[in-house]
Amino acid sequence: MNSHQRFAGRVALVTGAGTSGIGRAICQRLASEGARIVVNDLREEEARQGLAALGGVEGTHMAIGADIADSSAVERMHAQVIERFGRLDVLVNNAAIPEGRPGEIRHINEAAERMMGEFAETGHASTRFDMFLRIDDESWQRMLGVVLAGAFYNMRAAIARMLERGRGAIVNISSGAALVATPSLPHYAAAKAGVLALTRAAAADYGGAGIRVNAVLPGLIDTPAQRAGLNDTMRAVLAGQTPLGRLGRSEEIAAAVAFLASDDASYMTGQSLEVNGGVHM
Repeated sequence: MNSHQRFAGRVALVTGAGTSGIGRAICQRLASEGARIVVNDLREEEARQGLAALGGVEGTHMAIGADIADSSAVERMHAQVIERFGRLDVLVNNAAIPEGRPGEIRHINEAAERMMGEFAETGHASTRFDMFLRIDDESWQRMLGVVLAGAFYNMRAAIARMLERGRGAIVNISSGAALVATPSLPHYAAAKAGVLALTRAAAADYGGAGIRVNAVLPGLIDTPAQRAGLNDTMRAVLAGQTPLGRLGRSEEIAAAVAFLASDDASYMTGQSLEVNGGVHM
């Protein structure tokens, strides 16, 4: 247990936090500093896995299964939080989906390897990702539904409750893909860029009401989802392009979130904190 109890008595809702990865690390970090955690994931079973990782004490923490792309489900979830704890102090919009379907990811890996081979031989890569021709309507809508609409629905529900108390902190997980050209993942990049726009809009409107809204932009983080999505060649190439020479850890993102959500960042709002090993400066 961290002796620095920055979140003692506070309630934090973290979306997409049931299974291993960044969301679970955020829950564990905030709980270690005294927060009561509401673990959200798409299904109740997954949310309870995250609860179990916190010790599974229902009286202290809570698990809620809800599809955040469904505005009604989000509103019900926030109502449950208030019914149980009587307050919501911190919202972390972490939920996302893999940066493409298995077929899309396989194509991206294969295209990237061809590009590297062409560049090594000729100094020029003629292969394109062509993802604008491969992403179908369902894939596009689901990406924006979970990442962008889900963040908006949760912010709307949280802000309504935070206004009643005159304070609150929202941390949105965006991505470095929101800032740089990302031809391999245009739907993911578009959604994460939208999250940044929501962050700034809410920060500008609600700062005077005591609600701070900031974003964390992870680089490539070593999570089970990333290991499943990127082959060893791509992982090695991307790590080599990072000034710190490695991939990030989920705990490093959690530390940034804990800072922005805490009173240590009391004069910060509308900010985009990049945690990427220096790959984008």
